[in-house]
Amino acid sequence: MPASSADAPAQVDARFSAAPLEDPGARLRRTARRVVSRLLGALLVLWGAATAAFLAQAVLPGDRATIIFNIRAGQPIERTPEELAAINAQYGFQDPVLTQYLHHLSGLVRGDLGESYQQFRPVTDVIGEQLAPTLVLTLTAIALAWAGMVVWVVLTAGRGRRTAGLGAAVDTATAGLPHYWLGIVLLLVFALQLRWFPVISGNSPAGLLLPALTLAVPLAGFMGQATRTEFERALQQPFVLSARTRGAGDLAIRLRHVLRHAALPAVTLSGWALGATISGAVVVETVYTRAGIGRVLVTAVNNQDLPIVTGVVLLVAALYVVANLLVDLVHGLVDPRTAKGGRPS
Repeated sequence: MPASSADAPAQVDARFSAAPLEDPGARLRRTARRVVSRLLGALLVLWGAATAAFLAQAVLPGDRATIIFNIRAGQPIERTPEELAAINAQYGFQDPVLTQYLHHLSGLVRGDLGESYQQFRPVTDVIGEQLAPTLVLTLTAIALAWAGMVVWVVLTAGRGRRTAGLGAAVDTATAGLPHYWLGIVLLLVFALQLRWFPVISGNSPAGLLLPALTLAVPLAGFMGQATRTEFERALQQPFVLSARTRGAGDLAIRLRHVLRHAALPAVTLSGWALGATISGAVVVETVYTRAGIGRVLVTAVNNQDLPIVTGVVLLVAALYVVANLLVDLVHGLVDPRTAKGGRPS
């Protein structure tokens, strides 16, 4: 006799519960191989970023000693060979390129990003002083993007052609909004016209919201595009029918069952989102006159302070690597089958 529709979800779940228990030693070895593989990939990314940062300085047109001399003088002036020789000796520019490269890598291993050409201070100190405001802005933006995406997708996905179409259209429209344009619009409307928020962001909670929304709105649209398809597909799965037969309400089913299955694309994008929002902070911190590494980077680029520029680039690469390692861990928590090398059905 064929199984009833109410028994189908139990049969689906039995595919996993009936699987033979895995040997703990094999699971430990697989986990170790997976961790080592991820760490090697992370080190490769960091090495590539460090190499690119070095080459960006090495192939810069013009003499680096002359650039540093002009930065310190505040304007191009005549310099003597002795003055240039002193700068070359200080920074090791007279050494072979390979020697400079190895010195660059060894400094990074020790946590030494060099010294600012203009401020005469370690790059780690210059960046470290402004890192906290940028991280607060970035994490707040990601949290707002997740909250907005979840609410919008849960309310509109699988609700009929018109509602679902409206939801998808809003996702597409918001995902394409430029940070600079959106920041100016929010600033004009909510700060200058309505006066709900300060024009200059500062470090207050009220001053944080508009910059965070400027980063969060496009990110929410982008994650919504990735999540909506999986959400609507999950609504057709047998476990939804099983939950309905047990008397669960529509909203409870969407939040407790469907969202978990549909969230994996957004979880994956969260690693990319951390790097993207930190990059977007360069624009947002400028628009809102907010402290952070974005403004440090803009100032360093304008002043040709290359150690700070490369330091920010390496920091973003490191944060991106850490974020992706965390995303991989969260993947295993959301769907344990991904930790076994399988794919969610």
